[in-house]
Amino acid sequence: MLQKRMTSDSRRRQILEVATGCFARHGFAGTTTKSLAAAAGISEGLLFKHFPTKAALYAEILAESCAADPVLNRLMELEPSTATLVQFVREMVRHFLTDCAAADGEEGQQLRLMVSSHLGDGEFARLLFEKIGKVVGPVFTVSLERAVAVGDATRVSTDPINLFWFAHNLLHTIALTRLPIVASIPYPTGDILERQLCDFILRGIGLSERAIALNLDRELSAGPAHELLSESV
Repeated sequence: MLQKRMTSDSRRRQILEVATGCFARHGFAGTTTKSLAAAAGISEGLLFKHFPTKAALYAEILAESCAADPVLNRLMELEPSTATLVQFVREMVRHFLTDCAAADGEEGQQLRLMVSSHLGDGEFARLLFEKIGKVVGPVFTVSLERAVAVGDATRVSTDPINLFWFAHNLLHTIALTRLPIVASIPYPTGDILERQLCDFILRGIGLSERAIALNLDRELSAGPAHELLSESV
């Protein structure tokens, strides 16, 4: 009996699952499209039909990982508000200061790959940023619009998604300074830097002194962001 042919969606899902394991074991540079196709039991031609490049495949895997993040999912379940916006900014700061801190960790390796992409054709960086923007951008922009509507923020841009990217790129650059064994800029560590960055970003996107005082200070005194989120839903 002939084996039933996979649907396009099923094949795509199979490739993603196999590739996730390959990238986890060998890293981006150590994984070839030939080895990916072999692991999935398909030809390179079929692999390229679903994902035109290795960078596109890896970006899709990272975007799915981002979308499945439990903290982000809890944020997306919250009502858009000033408080949600502050929680979002704080979690973004925490991610870049904590998750990206280990140079030999997965996040640190992704940062290095992003740098290489920017110095090359930019394909990987462009694809990943596009996917991240679609997943997390709405949480930021809708909550910022609500903060403006209730008087907690002043509109400083006609395109709020740009404010998200300003914050994201700032944190991305700061994370890069912390990748070397000796940080290239001697920023303070721990809660001090987290507080300063949150304050800087929230002011930059237009939040009022009152809104920052009411929401950010309450956030920081409540403990880790993931604990606060678990109490909020």
